[in-house]
Amino acid sequence: MRIKQTCVGILAAASLACVPQTAQSQAYPNKPVKVIIGFSAGSELDVIGRLVAQKMSESLGQQLVVENRIGAGGTLAGAFVATSAPDGYTLLVNSVSHAGVQALYPKLPYDPLRDFAGVSQLTSAPNVLVVAPGQGIKSAGELIARARQKPGEINFGSAGIGSGTHMTLEQFRLATGISVQHVPYKGVPEVLADTATSRVNTSFAPIGNTLGMIKDGRLVPLAVSTSARSPSLPDVPALAEGAVPGLDWDQWYGMFAPAKTPRSIVNQLSSEVARVLGLPEIRERILSRGSVPKPSTPEDFDAFLRAEVQKVGKVIRDGNIKIE
Repeated sequence: MRIKQTCVGILAAASLACVPQTAQSQAYPNKPVKVIIGFSAGSELDVIGRLVAQKMSESLGQQLVVENRIGAGGTLAGAFVATSAPDGYTLLVNSVSHAGVQALYPKLPYDPLRDFAGVSQLTSAPNVLVVAPGQGIKSAGELIARARQKPGEINFGSAGIGSGTHMTLEQFRLATGISVQHVPYKGVPEVLADTATSRVNTSFAPIGNTLGMIKDGRLVPLAVSTSARSPSLPDVPALAEGAVPGLDWDQWYGMFAPAKTPRSIVNQLSSEVARVLGLPEIRERILSRGSVPKPSTPEDFDAFLRAEVQKVGKVIRDGNIKIE
């Protein structure tokens, strides 16, 4: 009798031990997940973020609901996620601009490193220097020459103060010594619309947002911001080839969770991002937009971000960029 009771007790204990493990493995996600994007709908960040979120929803069994919280160079979105519960149900998709906000905003209510856990990088891509055909400018060299002839008269549009497009402009300006006027917009679609109609002379924009307008003849590409040419625009030189030796700006995008999010959840999300970016149809859609899928482990992404904070912060300090 004792033997029977002991066996039953062992089996019961084993069953109970298994239940929490199974429940834990199935616990996340058990409700929709918010994905916060700090720039406007239709921006390349928004397009890539929605593409990845939609595919993750299919396999995670819960909707990843994208919300655009626009303003202050993406910092409204960053602040919202930084102060959200660290439970994996509020995520941030942001660009390289995330690396510069602390240097740009002295009273920033969060720390881009301390208050976030990197999930994974998503993509890597250049910004493209574009003008309207009516500007009559055929190369970056011609644009630089015109800016030197007319100091302060050439205006550059960007997706907003502190955006990756703004930081590309500042690197370009510092490297060439030109004096230009910066015109910040709410997002990439808005700045490209005004660039195409010559309301602003020129702008940098993510390649994915420019390809259609280049193909339609509404924009002329002068150069790309990365050190090498883009396969999507093989005839367009890199600025580093001659006009601005050494310039290399990667308009990367990535996913973040609030700090203290359980590592098991961060790792699960990172693995899911890698799986999605490895799907042939997703990879092809991203490549067709001029970007390269670039998943990373949380550890690698955190290390990458630390280096980017130093790099972008230097651009901001050297350019004496301030929020007024």
